[in-house]
Amino acid sequence: MGMDINRLIDSTLLRPEATRAQVIKLCEDALEHGFASVCVNPYYVDVANAVLAGSDVGTCVDIGFPLGATGSSVKVAEAEYVLDRGARELDMVMNVGALKSGEPGAVEDDIKSVVERCARNALVKVILECSLLSDGEIVEACRIAVAAGADFVKTSTGFGPGGATVHDVQLLKSTVAGHALVKASGGIGDLATAMAMVDAGADRIGTSQGVAIAIEAARRDG
Repeated sequence: MGMDINRLIDSTLLRPEATRAQVIKLCEDALEHGFASVCVNPYYVDVANAVLAGSDVGTCVDIGFPLGATGSSVKVAEAEYVLDRGARELDMVMNVGALKSGEPGAVEDDIKSVVERCARNALVKVILECSLLSDGEIVEACRIAVAAGADFVKTSTGFGPGGATVHDVQLLKSTVAGHALVKASGGIGDLATAMAMVDAGADRIGTSQGVAIAIEAARRDG
């Protein structure tokens, strides 16, 4: 199980006080454990790429983070900045306020603008911030993200009022119905929680505790 769960992990360091040395350690640990990606803020994309060069571990960068309330052109500019520096995956925050204002077209255009800039050269994961949404709004957000061409829908930023839940993952999975993948993120700190999310349908796990989960999985396998 160890290597299986490892390949689903996006090892994350998004704290505002994160240092260059901590990002380098994040990347070195990801290489050691064979994670899917590291997830960093745009400022550190060059650092991550330098450490991960030539490996199977991707550089994932957050866009419009953590609120999603910037203009679409700003998100596209962020996307261009990190794509030009070799990012393989983008985790963009949906415009939650626009969804709640009854503006689905604006939400779809916002996502589509980033997806089109990626031109299929990088994965786009759309963070819905499920803890701020009703089940009906989650369903609507998933359908919008799929229509806009997103590769993944993602539960949470980890900076909102709540993190991933089994219920939300199941709802995301059933709604996208194979048209997108699902990433669970927020509050996933141990192997049991990670596996519960996988069992619920998560295709990726975003966590700042990737090393601890990998070690726990290896001990269990051993």
